[in-house]
Amino acid sequence: MAFLGFTNLYTMRINLSVAIVAMTENRTVLHEDGSVEYEQYFDWSSSLQGHLLSSFFYGYLITQVPGGYLSDKLGGNYVLGVGIGLTAILTLFMPLAAHGGIGWLIGLRVLQGMCEGVAFPCMHTVWSKWAPPLERSRMVMCSFAGVFVGTILAMMVSGILAQAISWESIFYGFGAIGCVWCVAWFLIVKQSPEQDRFITSSEKDYILKSIGRAEGDTRKIKHPWKAILTSKAVIATTVSNFAENWSFYFLLTQLPTFLKEAMHFEVQTTGFVAALPYAAMGISLSIAGYLADWFQVKCILTTTQVRRNFNCLAFVVQTIFMLLGVIILEPIPTISCITIAVAMGSFAWCGYAVNHLDLSPKSAGVLMGISNSAGTIAGICSPIVTGYITTEGTDEEWKLVFYIAALVYLVGLLVYWFWASGELQPWSIEMQEMNASAKDYENQN
Repeated sequence: MAFLGFTNLYTMRINLSVAIVAMTENRTVLHEDGSVEYEQYFDWSSSLQGHLLSSFFYGYLITQVPGGYLSDKLGGNYVLGVGIGLTAILTLFMPLAAHGGIGWLIGLRVLQGMCEGVAFPCMHTVWSKWAPPLERSRMVMCSFAGVFVGTILAMMVSGILAQAISWESIFYGFGAIGCVWCVAWFLIVKQSPEQDRFITSSEKDYILKSIGRAEGDTRKIKHPWKAILTSKAVIATTVSNFAENWSFYFLLTQLPTFLKEAMHFEVQTTGFVAALPYAAMGISLSIAGYLADWFQVKCILTTTQVRRNFNCLAFVVQTIFMLLGVIILEPIPTISCITIAVAMGSFAWCGYAVNHLDLSPKSAGVLMGISNSAGTIAGICSPIVTGYITTEGTDEEWKLVFYIAALVYLVGLLVYWFWASGELQPWSIEMQEMNASAKDYENQN
């Protein structure tokens, strides 16, 4: 259900990027008198389209930390379900907003971003109560694989729907599927093992013992904000999130343009080729998650070593292949290098993206919110920087963009290598002890 949820989430995030082509393209209109003219559904300038596509991330940034905080207070499964459910409902209103004017559409995209912003922090809160330590990497990577499946589906299916039916059908189709998922999520997924009436006693006991929770533990969570914000381990995950998402969003938004300008691909083929790296990463996520857990189960590496080695190895390989691809600058070798670089991101995710659950399971949602806020800022800045650099679309300009991405990877690598930790943090242990003491005091009085 988590995998399907993230699949739905990203189809509803990406679909506008494809739909906007059909919404603004010149189409042939044949009149009854035999005359032919060309017209657009919406006459939006390229700059206005850019503001529309980026508006999502302003809302997305706002709810990262609040999403993690609310998931602790109300339950991660509830906040996540509401977030995706509202996103689906708003998606159904996208055609109406578009006809109402660009301002309404931008406002709706900001609201969609706010609703989706809770997803990653809330999912970490869910995993903090459901995922045994030796299965965390596999569970988290399995759910995150939906990100890439959703991206690919949105790129491929949206174009087919627009051509076969209409651009409105893109939003109606994905919005309806999102609503169906939301109903199923609330029926199936519970906040914790104790609340699931279908779970076996042995499985419930195993999960609770492995994550160190007693059955019926309902203590309120208090976050040591100063310790969290000054923790080197938290800073390491935050910097790594920024570094990985700098290139991720740069390629997600600019790869088709790069393929057209630097690789001289035809427009019809850029969408298919641009989806290849994300298909590769979707496949590699399951491999990386299995290997990360396997090294811990076999006691070959500690949790800290797994997080550090997987994350930094990924950044090294990504840096090398990003540079190789742009230095060679030939279609097949360059695309192959970019595909390898993107696919290695799955190993980085086994580092920084899972790391929050190691540092403090009780604050994992808030930690993910802080970390993903940095990733969202990278998602906003990276395409803007790329746009300013590639004004002429020359090979030299594109090379500079890739050099900057490689430099960002190297900064993330150094910070994570020296500051990362896979151990439960002292401030998290102290927090648990204070919560326990408070609970005991309440029981005595």
